[in-house]
Amino acid sequence: MTDLTLWLLLFFFITVLLTGAPIAAALGLSSAIVVYATMNVPLIVVAQRMFTSIDSFSFMAVPFFMLAGSFMSSGGVTRRIVNFANALVGALAGGLALVVAVAGMFFAALSGSSAATTAAIGVAMIDEMEKRGYPKSFAAAVVATGGTVGIVIPPSVTMVVYGVIAGTSIGDLFMGGFAPGILMGGATCIVSWFIARKKGYLGEGKATFARIASTFKECIWALLMPVIILGGIYGGIFTPTEASAVAAVYGAVIGKFVYRELKWKDVPKVLLSAATSTTMIMYVVGAANLFGWILTNAQVPHKIAAGFTAMTDSPLVFLMLVNVLLLFIGTLLNASAAVVILTPILLPVALSLGIDPVFFGVLMVVNLAIGCITPPVGLDLFVVSSITKISIDKIMRDVVPYLLALIAVLFILTWFPDIILFLPRLLRGA
Repeated sequence: MTDLTLWLLLFFFITVLLTGAPIAAALGLSSAIVVYATMNVPLIVVAQRMFTSIDSFSFMAVPFFMLAGSFMSSGGVTRRIVNFANALVGALAGGLALVVAVAGMFFAALSGSSAATTAAIGVAMIDEMEKRGYPKSFAAAVVATGGTVGIVIPPSVTMVVYGVIAGTSIGDLFMGGFAPGILMGGATCIVSWFIARKKGYLGEGKATFARIASTFKECIWALLMPVIILGGIYGGIFTPTEASAVAAVYGAVIGKFVYRELKWKDVPKVLLSAATSTTMIMYVVGAANLFGWILTNAQVPHKIAAGFTAMTDSPLVFLMLVNVLLLFIGTLLNASAAVVILTPILLPVALSLGIDPVFFGVLMVVNLAIGCITPPVGLDLFVVSSITKISIDKIMRDVVPYLLALIAVLFILTWFPDIILFLPRLLRGA
């Protein structure tokens, strides 16, 4: 490892541990210090590298998808989705826990973000679960796990980031995310059902066709959004970036004129929320790109790639090693930062071994989605902790069974790549 790399990692960990700075700020600050102190490069390069890394038309999809999710969240969509999920699975053992997982999958198809999905479902469900006798820490664990699919089921902001960095079809990535997202949600439901049977958490109400049809009718307009997005992309009507703008307008129209719960006075708050989330993501991408540029100058990607190549020429073994690496990295970096830093390092090796870039990208996102519930940087854990006022270490005790189930899903996807690739190939006519 070169002196440059050692200084970079040293400043990064000092920034995180001593100042408690967010990971994105630590990436940017440590990179700027190294550029200024050790690389003999003008400091303006820091701003230039961060700006050029996000100066892409495809990244325009990020603010629009965030805006679409904000409009949907403020327009009464969450409550309708929860009611529909409750009609589907609420009568089973542990009904409300199952509702959280199912509602998370539906809302993920609108938000594009694990944190947004976790927050929306958490605000709607955690208090309700506590009233019905579920321990608050268990409710928090279920909500945090249910939110992980927010960056797997399309539209996914993290997949947009990967698609731009890797030069891969964002539409194919979106389609590849459906099956893994459903498997993750299904695994969450199975774990919740077993825990509920063991601890005596009963279901509520009765599943009837009339109730399911009624609640489905209430949220059909919201659930049409991913159909419009993906149908438009694959129908050649608009690009993924244009689809994000359509989604934002659609979300505003649904909230204001169909559900009539989005008020004009709410619009500034919605715009500010979307702008704040977008700024955070773009800063993460810029800072991570700067961090990765320094690593590239130190030839770290080349050395890591050579190390992987020397260890194995088996695609499956390589993917297993990548899974272990990403599960570890997911405990330290958020998903977008990890994608920006690691994609240029790992993707060339994957391509040299004949691994499909769409499959590899979706697998990376699934790995990093699991990182959303692993401390110390598990974003979903921080969201539910702020909602419940319970410490993360207490929530983690209830998260462990779900974490193991999601890791099992990850290795199933690794062994059977067609689970991810079936829909993209089908729609490409392959």
